[in-house]
Amino acid sequence: MSNSLKHIPVAGPSITQKEIDYVTEAAATAWFDKANVFQQRFEAAMAARHRRAFATALPSCTAGLHLALEALGIGPGDEVIVPELTWIASSAPVAYVGATPVFADVDRDSWCLDAAALERAITPRTKAAIVVDLYGNMPDWAALESVALKHNIALIEDSAEAIGSMFRDRPAGAFGAASVFSFHGSKTLTTGEGGMLLTDDEALYRRCLMMRDHGRAPGDIMFFNDEVGFKYRMSAMQAALGVAQLERLDELVTRKRTIFGWYRDRLSDEEGFSLNQEASGVRNTYWMVTALIDAAFNVSKEALIPRLTAQGIGVRPFFYPLSAIPAYRGHPSSAGARERNPVAYDISWRGINLPSAYTMTPELVDRVCTALIAEIHALRTAA
Repeated sequence: MSNSLKHIPVAGPSITQKEIDYVTEAAATAWFDKANVFQQRFEAAMAARHRRAFATALPSCTAGLHLALEALGIGPGDEVIVPELTWIASSAPVAYVGATPVFADVDRDSWCLDAAALERAITPRTKAAIVVDLYGNMPDWAALESVALKHNIALIEDSAEAIGSMFRDRPAGAFGAASVFSFHGSKTLTTGEGGMLLTDDEALYRRCLMMRDHGRAPGDIMFFNDEVGFKYRMSAMQAALGVAQLERLDELVTRKRTIFGWYRDRLSDEEGFSLNQEASGVRNTYWMVTALIDAAFNVSKEALIPRLTAQGIGVRPFFYPLSAIPAYRGHPSSAGARERNPVAYDISWRGINLPSAYTMTPELVDRVCTALIAEIHALRTAA
């Protein structure tokens, strides 16, 4: 790779002087009686932004899913439905509470959990479903809520990748018994690492507050723990970064949508590609610009990714079906999953995430797309 072709990262944050100033202030002042000031500011702002009654700052989105499942009383013998196409962090907390994940198929257009597949997967043991707003898109929440109400199961919204997205007039994070966000360094809004749980259920909120702090009741100063809990708290410096980022959220979302627009325009005249879709009534924040290669081209992500990486272009594979990864080899829900979840298996093998960092420019998008087209052509020719 020549010096003129510098590496293009697949993801990365937008940090301004505002973030630096807020974190500096937290480092200097957020101690003693002010130790939780920034966490409280961040929680209040997130709750207000997402029209929720309560918010709890956490070290990760995974912690939020764990707490939500625990607070809902889900445990051994229970089943929790999870979309087949998502990162393992969406399903791992099901095992943390001793329950069984059940993998269900996704919608062909949104790539999110399909309502009909959700209903097919429900059994007498089903207690909840974790619904993922994949890559910034939104599922048909109206249809999912209808199924959940009919069968009396709880929904948990995994909005790790979709802050700023909308379904009709409701923001991502406003759905389910609880919703969770990720603030990993790759996300639209970052605290480096971190997460948030939102809910309108005060009892669930109070339970989460206690269990995130070693089973200690909020306000306890005697270290007289009620039960064994977890260590799931966010630092003041992380929260300060989050406050600054949240104040810039509209700007950040606009930038993400602009980057997607550059890709859409560049690839609009090229055959054999489809990008993230945006249904009527949905605002997709396009956390990751994702390209699906036409199945007729017979080009897999495994073949394509090394060729782009060699040119300094950071790309990621579309998530593998959970039932196909080694972590779930031999798992009961993996048996027959390829036949049961055909859409997920069809999409996954031919999808890649393209560079979506805030540093992208039209020129860099053109470089990515030019290489993408050329390498796909080369692989088709070689075949």
